[in-house]
Amino acid sequence: MSEVLERCTVCDAILDEEDLFCANCGAEAPRSEQGEQVATQASTHSFVCEGCGASMSYDASAQTLRCPFCGREGLTRQADKKMLRPSLVVPFDVQQRDAEQRMRAWLGRGFWRPGDLASAAEIDKVTAVYVPYWVFSAQTHTYWTADSSRTPAGARASWCPVSGEHRSEYAGLLVGASSALTPAETSALCPFDIARGVPAEQVDLNNIVYEQFVVQRKYARPQARAMLENLERQACQQYVPGSARNVHVNVQLHGLTSQPVLLPVYIMAYRYKDQVFRFLVNGQTGAATGQAPFSYRKLAAVVGIVVAAVVGLVLISAAIGAFQR
Repeated sequence: MSEVLERCTVCDAILDEEDLFCANCGAEAPRSEQGEQVATQASTHSFVCEGCGASMSYDASAQTLRCPFCGREGLTRQADKKMLRPSLVVPFDVQQRDAEQRMRAWLGRGFWRPGDLASAAEIDKVTAVYVPYWVFSAQTHTYWTADSSRTPAGARASWCPVSGEHRSEYAGLLVGASSALTPAETSALCPFDIARGVPAEQVDLNNIVYEQFVVQRKYARPQARAMLENLERQACQQYVPGSARNVHVNVQLHGLTSQPVLLPVYIMAYRYKDQVFRFLVNGQTGAATGQAPFSYRKLAAVVGIVVAAVVGLVLISAAIGAFQR
């Protein structure tokens, strides 16, 4: 019997069973009765950055448009289409001036950065952007094995095999759905308090800047599973007597659910010596991460000091050897 393929009702393109939208024409994919339900909305004021490829919806009142992720002005208007509607929108708590102060303080830290970075860096653009994330929840039933350093009396081996079971429940697991930010950046901005979120129906999405959901749920699920396995590995390791090694987990997931949310992030582009760098601030907690230039002068100075120290030690050793002879 040939396999029945799901197809787009608009352009007849083949769809994956977990696709939310047709990759060919952007039409909403039909939902199976067993699948997780998602809401959609008409996308207006949508643009794609020609530089970094970010797809976003802009404030309808914006006069000049510039990509908040890379600072470029080359934005291409998209035709109106349906897009994924977030379930929740978490509001900003951190003020813009506080975010800028956090950036200045951050620029002043770090040995390998140029010494004048904090004073010479010029803020090019600060944009309050709502960044898309998937929020996962699940129950876990894990079978684990490991080697324990606590061996029975009289045993010759240094390690003893142990095993067990563990059950747990997780909620609020965040997986970034941004195409412009890297997984390292979206992870570094966490955590967020999702409980502070408000339903999307209570937010005027036409008058805020937010990135659209580019990472579909089917691609976020493997990342969520990997995170759950890592959390279970850490949890199970606590049950190993003594020191542990070779901790392996077989995690069974139950009730895995997800919902799309928009989270508040200040995206700042700053310029240092004709180069543009990106800095991010969690708009709820103030947690920050970013890019900074590397000081090759400091590297050269450190290498010079090390080389001089090594040469000095060699000369001293040679002098001592000659004196002893």
